[in-house]
Amino acid sequence: MRVRKGDRVVVRSGKYKGRRADVVRALPSEGKVVLEGVNVAKRHTKPTAQTYQGGIIDKFMPIPVSSVSIICKSCGEPTRVGMRVDDQGRKVRVCRKCGGEL
Repeated sequence: MRVRKGDRVVVRSGKYKGRRADVVRALPSEGKVVLEGVNVAKRHTKPTAQTYQGGIIDKFMPIPVSSVSIICKSCGEPTRVGMRVDDQGRKVRVCRKCGGEL
């Protein structure tokens, strides 16, 4: 999975198509990502302790990683991600459109 926490992505399909959001959490074992402000569920909770209030809490639910595309920082467009080995021998993610590092 080539999407990481902190990446800026655009949703490519589904109810939230076209929305741009930041990745809050990546779940590689499930092949899903949690985006800020996308796929929000309302969770009704009871107060469990004296300091904890009950009420309705917004919870961000995961969506499949196949339905998001990373937005390149240099060209500003949704793109596919390629891999390249730099001169120090590390793998780096690169934009398939402009060739810049992500």
